[in-house]
Amino acid sequence: MAGTVRGATLLITGAASGMGRDYAARAVREGAAAVVLWDRDAAALSRTADELGRTAMGRTQVRSYVVDLSELGAIAKVAHAVRREVGSPDVIINNAGIVRGNAYFWKNDSGDDIRSTMLVNALAPMHVAREFLPAMIAARRPARIVNIGSAAGTLGNPRMAVYAASKAALAGWSDSLRLELRQAGHRHIRVTTVTPSYVATGMFRGARGPLLAPVLEPDVVVDRVWRAMLAGRPLVELPGSVRLSRVLRAVLPTTVFDRVVGDGFGIYRSMERFRGRG
Repeated sequence: MAGTVRGATLLITGAASGMGRDYAARAVREGAAAVVLWDRDAAALSRTADELGRTAMGRTQVRSYVVDLSELGAIAKVAHAVRREVGSPDVIINNAGIVRGNAYFWKNDSGDDIRSTMLVNALAPMHVAREFLPAMIAARRPARIVNIGSAAGTLGNPRMAVYAASKAALAGWSDSLRLELRQAGHRHIRVTTVTPSYVATGMFRGARGPLLAPVLEPDVVVDRVWRAMLAGRPLVELPGSVRLSRVLRAVLPTTVFDRVVGDGFGIYRSMERFRGRG
């Protein structure tokens, strides 16, 4: 993809608001052939689709589908509808994600908290990609899969054990998928894994940015991810301190890292005032 998604078909999950809506708006501005919006919030999804449709002025087909990604069977059903009504996407942005509470692990509800977080954050992106990968492979034209993870998936953090587990699973799958596609000779499909720190979308309302990792502005993240996606870069770490903490975690003894980086930089206290979207 030479610097634009013009003429391509994109599918974006969690597209009714926040960065998902921003990715969709950017695709419309660049002249994508079709933008497919998935979200479970029917009202917000309808508003976003209407707004983007007016912006597109007929140049881009905007289609919206209400789907709860925690229902894996619904993914297959809606994917079938997309293939029938729009066609298979050239770009998938697995943007949807949830975070539950700020409790210690043993205080999480096994159904509402643990199960739903793992389903939406870890399993749903796999099922979405699996639905469309065969057609992307067969088409032999440039394609992209973007998986929005989190810095939490690279570094443990108190009060977000389940979320961290879900994003660690996503990161492991995403990079393995990248390598599998390359090894199998499907180099026209590039996979980008994104591991940002806290982003000011409301999802992490109340969380405090640690030292050297301020809360990120959504437009900055969207721009960096978009450019990396087009270029087919494998990894986006935001801010740069995310990579630094990963390197330090690898070289420092665990007790030293906990004391100097985790506690000293404020990472391990960053979720103490978390309130979420409210």
